[in-house]
Amino acid sequence: RAFARYLLRFLGFIFWGTAAALAFGGVFVILKYKDYRYLFQESFLSLPGWLAVAAALILLPTGVLAISISAKSSRYQQGALMYLLLVLLCLGMSSAVLAQFYSIWMASELKSTMGYLVYQYNGTHGQGPGSRAMDVIQRKLQCCGVQNYTDWLKVTAASWRLPDEKAHVPESCCKEEYSQCRGDLGHLEHLFQEGCLKKLEDPLHFAMLYMFWCCTVLSVLELLAGVSNGILMRHQPFHDLRIL
Repeated sequence: RAFARYLLRFLGFIFWGTAAALAFGGVFVILKYKDYRYLFQESFLSLPGWLAVAAALILLPTGVLAISISAKSSRYQQGALMYLLLVLLCLGMSSAVLAQFYSIWMASELKSTMGYLVYQYNGTHGQGPGSRAMDVIQRKLQCCGVQNYTDWLKVTAASWRLPDEKAHVPESCCKEEYSQCRGDLGHLEHLFQEGCLKKLEDPLHFAMLYMFWCCTVLSVLELLAGVSNGILMRHQPFHDLRIL
């Protein structure tokens, strides 16, 4: 029983730290989706992030209850803690499953969407939504094409409708220090060499993986807290059913 009290108190402090880590991961996922939402057809991609933020907010009073119960047992506090742990377990497991699913799904979705944007890019009328999106991505991430700059060679003549000109890449592929760069392939050192797909995938995949492990670890801690709380409740028999 004494060990259960000490463990519950320790887990109470850990819950506060986990809340901060979970809130950071949730906000990171939400902001990343906000930055690149035009690349995804599904609008609920940020759902794991919102679930994580909700779990982080609930973790704060949960930690307070755990510490309070470890100092002085109260039937009402013990019951409330059990209910909160159950809610947190549901939120954490849902967020972990969604994060794992989206991590796999995003790879094919990003590749398909970016391939479409490259194909639809119009060099003569670069103000279209697709053209603007691709230019923004390439300038922001300092990249060129999907896998690399050679992706533009396959679509330049057909998509840009410039059969009499040499193949070149959009000016958004040019490095900022080369102000005279116009996408000419004769000066590859003026262009970004890395493709945009990897630069997009890496932070999104990291965010989802971070969320998955945070929620998994949190679920284990919640089970330990539930067992510890159950041990304390067992040594304090019910006098009535008001706790339910």
